[in-house]
Amino acid sequence: MVTETDLRLTDGRTLHVYDTGGADRLAVFWHHGTPNVGAPPAPLFAAADRLGLRWVSHDRPGYGGSTPVPGRDIASVATDVAAIADALGIARFAVLGHSGGGPHALACGALLPERVVAVVSGAGLAPYDAAGLDWFAGMVPSGVASLRAAAAGRAAKEAHEASGAAYDPGFTRADLAELHGDWSWFDSVVGPAVRAGPGGLIDDDLAYVAPWGFRPDQVTPPVLLLHGERDGIVPVAHGAWLARHCPDAELRRWPQDGHISVLRHAGSALEWLRRQADAAGERAPG
Repeated sequence: MVTETDLRLTDGRTLHVYDTGGADRLAVFWHHGTPNVGAPPAPLFAAADRLGLRWVSHDRPGYGGSTPVPGRDIASVATDVAAIADALGIARFAVLGHSGGGPHALACGALLPERVVAVVSGAGLAPYDAAGLDWFAGMVPSGVASLRAAAAGRAAKEAHEASGAAYDPGFTRADLAELHGDWSWFDSVVGPAVRAGPGGLIDDDLAYVAPWGFRPDQVTPPVLLLHGERDGIVPVAHGAWLARHCPDAELRRWPQDGHISVLRHAGSALEWLRRQADAAGERAPG
């Protein structure tokens, strides 16, 4: 069962928090994509139960029940996650992000290294200023247009979203199969985010193409990167670049997978998190 609460921060903001509970379990903070609300990934609940994992997550500012923070950077998520962990009495935890959640998971690894056991990023972006990376190469045209508008500034991004320009994610056949199967769950997190308007998406996209507030070489906990080679939303070159620049990183690539179907391998990523936590002396499955 997922418990939802509103956490009031010292700066007056509210974060809407989700928690599956279990003080005897290793907490895994889920970082959602764009545009999603932050409910934890129900298709992975059975695997988490088997491994003794507890899901904790939140709506990023501007989504769902969390107060907007225009101009937020990627690094700011670490402060919010630390506040949630403190409120729940969680000292150490793992992080897992998908798509736009990937950079946010990496931020926690970089800025909360004493608390983060390990990091998983699935289909996650590299920094916009990544040296030697052709950032837009292999990206679907509508994604290029959306993120180039963000790179031109808030006014251009807001105008792009107001223009009614269609966004075609270029999902692969494998992606569509997952979206009509276990990962139809995305309907429950994308729908509320889209109906609430573009505010959260705009702030996310602006953050992706601005300085992140940390460097990947600061992510000292172990990192597992998952990427489908047919991903046209976040091309696999982003994962390869991150693997070269995070100090302790492993990249797993799947030739037949795209942006969504790569989540077929998330269960094995949770097993990897469990092993990392056990090796670090964290609580064993209850």
